[in-house]
Amino acid sequence: MVVQTLAAADAAGEPVLVIAGGSNLVVADAGFAGTALRLLTRGVSTAADGQAVRLTIAAGEPWDALVERAIADGLAGIECLSGIPGSTGATPIQNVGAYGQQVSDVIRSVRAYDRGAGRVVDLAPADCRFGYRTSRLRGAERFVVLGVTLELERSAAARPVRYPELARALGVPVGARPPLAAVREAVLSLRRGKGMVLDPADPDSVSAGSFFVNPILSAAGFAALERRALARLGPRARPPAWPEPDGAVKTSAAWLIERAGFRRGFGEGRVGISSKHSLALVNRGGATTAELIALARQIRDGVRALFGVTLMPEPTLVGVEL
Repeated sequence: MVVQTLAAADAAGEPVLVIAGGSNLVVADAGFAGTALRLLTRGVSTAADGQAVRLTIAAGEPWDALVERAIADGLAGIECLSGIPGSTGATPIQNVGAYGQQVSDVIRSVRAYDRGAGRVVDLAPADCRFGYRTSRLRGAERFVVLGVTLELERSAAARPVRYPELARALGVPVGARPPLAAVREAVLSLRRGKGMVLDPADPDSVSAGSFFVNPILSAAGFAALERRALARLGPRARPPAWPEPDGAVKTSAAWLIERAGFRRGFGEGRVGISSKHSLALVNRGGATTAELIALARQIRDGVRALFGVTLMPEPTLVGVEL
């Protein structure tokens, strides 16, 4: 049904907006002029090969429910991705990640409808060109994800914990392999503390998640950032640095935002920065997309003016630009 609907819309020259969970989507106040197709496909099949277990999941399967099921079945590899809203089909598009894991670590193939060729294709990880919070699929209308195959490890212990904050929450050293359930509970607790678990009782959870991605700079670009930070903020103002495999350096968008004067709780109108997490922009009630984008531009421009770094949005923007 999904393929037929897409093929018919493409044949008619009708614009199509594919929606799954919609948790990482920001749509213009004017809406979308075309067909909105919501993916609600369900189904999970399992194939085991020794300690390796492959799950083939329909795109519409809720992601966190899948993570919870994998942990209950003693399958390791996505436990740190607990609490992320949305659907499974969306995870390879953005290459979702958290607390030291990213979904590309365990993806073995992505089934998609190739709108250009008019056929269903199976994309290998290399075909997807995964990067930090991105892939070949992001921002490209050519491919619509229909399903994902993950390869997990049959184990009661989690994959080695790589994220220091998570290790501290668990009371274990980095590299330890605590029980799967313990990792899930620790991740959910950390996310709740940042307003990153959907909760009707928490006004800080009314967001599209982190609005800005952590910048990845060249070595020269990071050195320039360090010089500007030290010159403008003083000798202790050294931005966080995480080396990337290609010699680039990832730094913290939250650090840049806060040092540029945009603290948690910033904003006097119907939108503002979360009181728990400086990367989340929240709707305090009745806000418009225009108001949200105006705040995001104010933050982006303030960071760029002070540090010379341009922050990029993490949500998918439809009908609006930052």
